[in-house]
Amino acid sequence: MQHAGVDPAPQRASRSWTRFLKAQATGILAVDVFHVDTVFLRRLFVLFFIEHGTRRVHIAGVTRHVTAAWATQCARNLLMGLDDTRTIGIRYLIRDNAGYFTEGFDAVFNAIGARVVPILPGVPRMNAIAERWVGSCRREATDRILITGERHLRLVVDEYADHHNEHRPHRSLGQRCPDGVRAPEPPAVDGPSRVIRRDRLGGLIHEYAQVA
Repeated sequence: MQHAGVDPAPQRASRSWTRFLKAQATGILAVDVFHVDTVFLRRLFVLFFIEHGTRRVHIAGVTRHVTAAWATQCARNLLMGLDDTRTIGIRYLIRDNAGYFTEGFDAVFNAIGARVVPILPGVPRMNAIAERWVGSCRREATDRILITGERHLRLVVDEYADHHNEHRPHRSLGQRCPDGVRAPEPPAVDGPSRVIRRDRLGGLIHEYAQVA
């Protein structure tokens, strides 16, 4: 073709990571672990998953010591707790290269037909959506509460995850919350209306809703 003067066909598919995430968002699940130090100077770890398409967060477990067996069991528990439609919809799992994400952990997702995509070493932006949630959880909850222990931390992150899933608006979702991403927009209210407030985490977070 070169001898005939025919140039190669143009690249028709972008290989950028950003385009991949946008194109496959509905089928991507990401996992990450972050730590929280208690008031007694003990370090605890939180394992969570987040769905890229809806930004829905699943708190998988809280522990003092992250092991491969524990992480693998948390993955099994997550998939058992999801309905069949959502499980089948998982096509990719994004994770980092931590030692507790072993072949056994990957096999849990390979068994449902999902492909595990490890991020490159030292490039946390490849798991940016999970990292962003960690930052929000720290700024809005765990950094503002004196955590006393494992049970206390589990209560805090569960409550914050519920707030994130049920109420917190997201620009990428049209200012809707993850659980309301498919719900119709509420009707506009022209006249006077009443607003109610719901407190979370002992008043640390406020949720507001309009009363019809």
